Amino acid sequence: MTDFPHAMLGEIYQQPAAIRRTFDLYLDGQSLDAKAFAPLAGWLNPRGEVLIAASGSSRHAGLAAEVTLEDLCGLAVDVEYSSEYSCRPAANPRNPSVIVISQSGETSDTLAALRNARLGGQATLAIANVDGSTMLREASAAMPIGAGPELAIPATKSFTCQLTALYLLALYQAQRLGALDASQIEQRIAELRALPDAIESQLDPWRATMTSLAARYRNATTFLYLGRGVHYAIAREGALKMKEASYVEAEGYPAGELKHGPNALVGEQVPLIVLATVDRSLEASVLRYDKTLQLLEDMSRQGAHVIALANTGDHDVAALATDCVYVEPASEHLLPIPEVIPLQLFSYFMAIEHGVDVDRPRNLSKAVIEA
Repeated sequence: MTDFPHAMLGEIYQQPAAIRRTFDLYLDGQSLDAKAFAPLAGWLNPRGEVLIAASGSSRHAGLAAEVTLEDLCGLAVDVEYSSEYSCRPAANPRNPSVIVISQSGETSDTLAALRNARLGGQATLAIANVDGSTMLREASAAMPIGAGPELAIPATKSFTCQLTALYLLALYQAQRLGALDASQIEQRIAELRALPDAIESQLDPWRATMTSLAARYRNATTFLYLGRGVHYAIAREGALKMKEASYVEAEGYPAGELKHGPNALVGEQVPLIVLATVDRSLEASVLRYDKTLQLLEDMSRQGAHVIALANTGDHDVAALATDCVYVEPASEHLLPIPEVIPLQLFSYFMAIEHGVDVDRPRNLSKAVIEA
């Protein structure tokens, strides 16, 4: 960490190594490690119903997992705020399997949600970063992640490792359910394994770009982050990082909801951050991309200031955005992992522009252990 002025920046740069450590927990070469996943064999509800309970960044990982588990496995997934779910009656007639996600494994609301689910007789799976944490010990099954100690309060490497573990969980369930065949699983694992190298090659260019953009947009009063499908989760996470790291107001919305009210806010001091990446091999992703291009055209005519995240070499998005940040292409359900990283960097450099102690933002703690 000595090469970086703050723990948060160092932890952003540690993400490729952290993701590789998470691979080591669950992969055996180009295959899923049968021994690592054996404790999950009886975890899934017979009807394929899953409820994810989490808070903060962990909930945003759950929102991405909702789309991935539904798309790749055909499961029926709901995502709840832990603080809401833990206050509901324990008995749930649907009896879904419950996933709880937490960096510390001690988050009070999420621990209460886990215990609530157990009281109702539901199978539970905990995903957490701290070995020996209460959630990993108390859940029916556990998936620790390999992020390692995370010192900065804003979650960075723990978030991308959560996304990695949840993607591996989706591959495991897809394999068990026959939703993906062996060659499809192997292809997706190969792409996943290539991701850390791709991220490493982009970190310095992203750092330079986001340093410049933070200086340019330092006087913005609010940012509106927009994404569709699995990218909506990353819009939410990008907005949360901006709020907690720099104290600048930010909100994440599904891109199609902008014109249903939030567009009234857009102006000189309220720029848009639009996730406009695409997986051209997936028809649904192309459809979302085309709709996002139309939105960018409308916003260009409106005179909005737009920072867009786009695939490297995408001239169509670049022509419509005020500024464009490039992300190397990846498959739809893996794109959230690399595309969140420039947003982490943007929040970091906005915090520096505003003189914030980025590792210790006011009124926040690393683990929320009191409800």
